[in-house]
Order: sequence, then C-alpha cells, then structure tokens
Amino acid sequence: MPELPEVETTVRAINKFENKKLIKVVIHNRNLRWKVDKSVEEKIRNKKIVKISRRAKYILIQLKDFCLMLHLGMSGNLRIQKNSNNFFKKHDHAEFVFKDEKVVFNDVRRFGSIHLTKNLNEHKLIKNLGIEPLSKKFDANYLYKICRNSNLEIKKLLMDQTKIVGVGNIYASESLFLSKVSPERISMKLSIKDCADLSNSIKKVLNEAIKMGGTTLKDFYSADGNQGYFKIKLNVYGRNGESCNNCKNIIIKKTIGQRATFMCSKCQN
Repeated sequence: MPELPEVETTVRAINKFENKKLIKVVIHNRNLRWKVDKSVEEKIRNKKIVKISRRAKYILIQLKDFCLMLHLGMSGNLRIQKNSNNFFKKHDHAEFVFKDEKVVFNDVRRFGSIHLTKNLNEHKLIKNLGIEPLSKKFDANYLYKICRNSNLEIKKLLMDQTKIVGVGNIYASESLFLSKVSPERISMKLSIKDCADLSNSIKKVLNEAIKMGGTTLKDFYSADGNQGYFKIKLNVYGRNGESCNNCKNIIIKKTIGQRATFMCSKCQN
C-alpha cells in the first residue's frame, strides 16, 4: 500500500503540472472506494492548477475554486504519458488531460478515490487527520503527550491517523527498529528519551525513503515510472527468518493490530 513517502514521491513527480491548465478529466470507472461524483468532469474542465501538494496520504490538486483530492488506496498509482500515446492498461480509471501530456490513475483493487471539495479542511476525510510527522510540530514532546495517556502498543498508536498521519506499516516497523523500541511496548511506558529517539527515527526513515523514491513491494511505481529503492534499505520489514543487520539475531514476525509486524527481539525492548 502506498504510504507517505510513496505519495510524496508521486506529488513531486506531477508537480510540473502546477500553473498548467487541466483541459479535461476523463473518468472511465466511477466505482472506486467511493463513487466518483458525476459533476467532477464539468466543474474542473479548463481550470488552471494553482498548487499540487500532499496531506497525509491524499494528493491535493488545488484549483481556483475547488480542490481535487486523490487517494491511491491499496494498489493505486499515477503515471504520466504523452497524449499522442494511446497506451491503455487494464484498471486505468481516470485521465487528467493537459496540453501535451496526461496523468493516468490506475488502481487494480479499486480502494483509491477521487473527490472534489470547496472546503478542504472541512472535508470528512481530512478534518480529523492528525499531525504531519515531517512537520516541526511533531517532536518528542508531542509524541510523549499522546503516549502517556494511551495503553495501546506503540506500533498501533503510530498508525492511528487521528494522531499521526502517513506512518504506515513499513515505516512504523523500520522506525521502531532504528530507535530500539519494541513495537509491543505499551505507549504510556515510553520515556521522553524513547519519544525523542522514536520521533527522530520516524523523520529520518521517512526522509530517506522519500529520497530513494519510496518502497516498491508489489504495486507501487512513481508517476515518472521509476521504482522506489528503499526496499534495499529495509532492516526488519519483510525479513522474518533472516539475520538482524545489527546483532545477527533472527528477525521475527508478529501480528499487532491485525497488521504484520517485524522486529528484532534482542535489539528492540
């Protein structure tokens, strides 16, 4: 599933369309996670794109009067191709057409979504989102504050989108390993030092993953067609049964919050 680094990588790949006119949107399949509103095509026809950005895992395409929200879901991705290229893939659900090129939204499992809103911050999918982990506001003090009143395992807390956005399964496991914190630790038992180490590790892991183009496991490719190479840097995720890079102990796999979790029981406590 595309997580924050993959979405950020996608945003950077399509940023070149800022200040360009979005000539038209072609919806091939409205039956995504939520049915695509029938007014989308007409409302954003021939509108100039003011800004392209990200909030959590949402790609935000800001127009003068509306904001177009895209979510890649479990298996979605965008690709850029020339208008003269008639190449069409199965599961291409929408095309955002510019003068010479178009951005194509492909989603095999159809858990992605397309929304149009006039008031982004009040949209039901945005208004209850938590803090951005790469922002200055996310630090040891913030993490300690939300931890000290929670009896959840720390991995579950990190993945609570109402507290912190975008730290998905891969990057939560990797950040916990880097900070030497067990994913099974109860949040309220973390010290301020633990929270400092963990918040710093989250920023480091996310920034490194963005720099390397995200993580390609099964479905994700950036809009420019490149795979993400952070997979070669993974310390624990998907490495159960292999030796820890630090201590040579065997990486184990557990289930926390119905999600596969990878850890080194010797390095993380």
